[in-house]
Amino acid sequence: MNKKTIKDVELDGKTVLVRADYNVPLKDGVITDDYRIEKSIPTLKYLLERNCKVIVCSHLGRPSGPDDKSNSLEPVAVRLNQLLEQEVRFSTSCVGEHSRKLINDLPNGAVLLLENLRFHPEEEANDDDFAKQLAEGIELFVQDGFGVVHRAHTSTEAITHHLESVAGLLVEAEVTAITDVIEAPERPLFALIGGAKITDKIDMLHRFIDIADVVAVGGAMANTFLLAEGIEVGKSLAEPDEVPLAKEILSKARAKAKDSNFVFYVPQDGVVSRTIDSAGPTRIVDWGTHAVAEIESYPQFPSKESSTVGDDERILDIGPFSGAFIAGAMQLSNTVIWNGAMGVTEVEGLQSKVGPFSHGTELVVEAMLGQFGHKPRTVVGGGDTVGYIENQKLVDQFAHVSTGGGASMELMSGKALPGVEALADN
Repeated sequence: MNKKTIKDVELDGKTVLVRADYNVPLKDGVITDDYRIEKSIPTLKYLLERNCKVIVCSHLGRPSGPDDKSNSLEPVAVRLNQLLEQEVRFSTSCVGEHSRKLINDLPNGAVLLLENLRFHPEEEANDDDFAKQLAEGIELFVQDGFGVVHRAHTSTEAITHHLESVAGLLVEAEVTAITDVIEAPERPLFALIGGAKITDKIDMLHRFIDIADVVAVGGAMANTFLLAEGIEVGKSLAEPDEVPLAKEILSKARAKAKDSNFVFYVPQDGVVSRTIDSAGPTRIVDWGTHAVAEIESYPQFPSKESSTVGDDERILDIGPFSGAFIAGAMQLSNTVIWNGAMGVTEVEGLQSKVGPFSHGTELVVEAMLGQFGHKPRTVVGGGDTVGYIENQKLVDQFAHVSTGGGASMELMSGKALPGVEALADN
């Protein structure tokens, strides 16, 4: 990483403003996933060990205004208190007289969490006056909210014009891990891209066609590629208006494959159902050339040709052949980049470890984790993907699991991140 970090500057006794990413899910005021909070702890402890006054700022959700208590960061202060094992003070504002007094009164070696930055519309407007208010009484700015560095907001860009600005340990680790795997992977390099929309992943797809040895697509996004190949997808989630874009990507991939050993893989079979309910009838359809297997026989299920997705059906997971192909290709790869599940991994009210449409994702995860012999180095990005492996308690088994969905995708796509570019050069 070519930017200064907290390891490159004098810290002892300084008053430091840390931009963290505490945009965590809440249910009835209770944090349901604290992964981003946990990943911020090393930076905070590093600063506390150097007797700094640590002031932390973040956003949470999309509040309707300063009175939207459902998006207050106060529950995060409680969780930080537990993780740091020391008192974390909380300010009910992030700028103004109240927060300034709390900052001035804060002793060295203590932590103060400011209220939600997005209670002020100036935050997303990258407002310079708001940046001056945030910088008042502060000696150093530390950018450690990787999940927001792809946005030019006040707390990622404008603030850096008023304070010496460096990266925290999390931002350093994220940028280094993702950049290394993109620029200098141990080959073969396999990119597994899932998710809902081609439009969300278009830049990633183009980048990986350029640099990877194998690219496989899954999830609802794959349905648009199937439409581009003339395969009916019934009621499956897809983007019919983006079929020309899918054809363009397929054409580019085929052109590369003619002159190299490059592989671009679109699922050849899928698990389909008329309902997402786990108790509904489910079957496997193969629109390729391979055998079809019935998961279970339901007398009430209408008879169809094995290669056809019915008008009232949806593709909700990759099929067993596609899963086996992807898992097998991973066994021949030394580096895997994974962004996006292969199917619907969450079903409302379902408490079992693996839902009826999670089997494809589970199979490729087993391949990434070396359960079939070879374990490639795997870097994971994307919010839904991270949520899945957190739920399965597998985070520690991957080489790197990113805290930033949009930021990791943009970095993987080769785009500059405004919140990183704004930091001091090393």
